[in-house]
Amino acid sequence: MTPDEYCRAKAAASGSSFYYSFLFLPPPRRRAIVALYAFCREVDDVVDEVSDPAVANTKLAWWRREIGLVFAGQPSHPVALALQPTVREFRLPEAHFQTVIDGMAMDLTQHSYLDYPALELYCHRVAGVVGLLSAEIFGYVNPATKGYARDLGIAFQLTNIIRDVGEDARRGRFYLPQDEIQRFGVTASALLRGKYSDAFRQLMRFQLERARGTYERAFAQLPAEDRKAQRAGLVMSAIYRTLLDEIAYDGFLVLDRRTSLTPLRKLWLAWRTWRSV
Repeated sequence: MTPDEYCRAKAAASGSSFYYSFLFLPPPRRRAIVALYAFCREVDDVVDEVSDPAVANTKLAWWRREIGLVFAGQPSHPVALALQPTVREFRLPEAHFQTVIDGMAMDLTQHSYLDYPALELYCHRVAGVVGLLSAEIFGYVNPATKGYARDLGIAFQLTNIIRDVGEDARRGRFYLPQDEIQRFGVTASALLRGKYSDAFRQLMRFQLERARGTYERAFAQLPAEDRKAQRAGLVMSAIYRTLLDEIAYDGFLVLDRRTSLTPLRKLWLAWRTWRSV
């Protein structure tokens, strides 16, 4: 298996909505974004699948060194090998990759967030910076596109947080800001027990509106001349915003189940959005 084949298998196996947005890209950009996505999956899997925080930290430290070798040496991991030509061709900064690892490391030490500014820092590191890297791969002519890309990445992460409230709570992670949980009269124990209430639905409606507002803020920053180049991000947003709509329509049943779209629906949304831009 070549490094590119490994990355494609990693991306396809995840079943992520992001994979569908890559399908319509020209081959060089598709290879690059799949390598970036595979890197994100690798470091995210460290945090999600390694139960011992000390071991997880050791693995993340290994990835920090491996990313350094991508830029100045001979890496050994197939994802890192796939990234080497990508970072050269699209001039991706090493600091952004290290910031993503910083964000993943937060999950090992921080299990809740006092307020939204604290959560936004986490979202910036694990998703906003990925948006910036993706924008470089997709291409742009107007630097304002970078603001769009960062905010779109944060919107995606806020969507994931809404979708995974119950699952994250069972892992001991509470991403909803603590001051907002308290303001709406919801307790962490209620999240753990999967207890639905009007207060919980009001809390989730508030989270939903913030996520929608973040999408709108992102779109407002996308210059017209870069819309076509950034179509892959718009495909992702069509899928994720539809997911948000489904969660709201179902009454925010996110404590004991995971709302998802069928692969066929994702593919249809991807094709329709790609054609319309």
